Amino acid sequence: MAVASGVPAAIAQFLDVPTPAEWLDEACSRLPEMLLDHANCELKAASTALGFLYRYPERAALAQRMSRLAREELRHFEQVRSIMDDMEIPFERLSASRYAGRLRDAARPTEPYKLLDMLLIGALIEARSCERFAMLVPRLPEKLGKFYGGLLASEARHFEHYIAFARSECGIAGAEIDERLTELKDIEAALVSEPDPDFRFHSGRPLQ
Repeated sequence: MAVASGVPAAIAQFLDVPTPAEWLDEACSRLPEMLLDHANCELKAASTALGFLYRYPERAALAQRMSRLAREELRHFEQVRSIMDDMEIPFERLSASRYAGRLRDAARPTEPYKLLDMLLIGALIEARSCERFAMLVPRLPEKLGKFYGGLLASEARHFEHYIAFARSECGIAGAEIDERLTELKDIEAALVSEPDPDFRFHSGRPLQ
């Protein structure tokens, strides 16, 4: 796979397909909608982290990390809201995108497979976010590009934490984890590559 300029190598190698150029063009022409969905995504990311904390409080390392991650995601939400306020973009709550919804629908209902799947899905979402931030940075207005560039390290770190916990917390052999990750990657790749009727931060190829 060719590594897009600015995309961390580990992220580019992890994702099976790059974001379509058509999505990037659409995002740059629809900055208000992209920022609105980004703000909603940060809220949902914080909620996801808290969900791990509430569901698995006995897992000390996981609970501590997810508590910190939730606070960081809320800080990102505050930062995006501030940019939206400066640009006079009103906030409104959006429903979950097709991307996140279908990935989470793929999670198995019984433990420890539910925990494994949700951690792997978290890794995929963070990796895709990091990749898209990196691709957007050189095409955005300076202030917004600088902000998105500053998010790259945190998104990459979140990706690494999710992957590490998938391997350390579930008691599942590495080969089985890799097999399941391949299955989820196939779903994720299809979601970003196929035509998508809605434009969102994690949406697929725009309908022509």
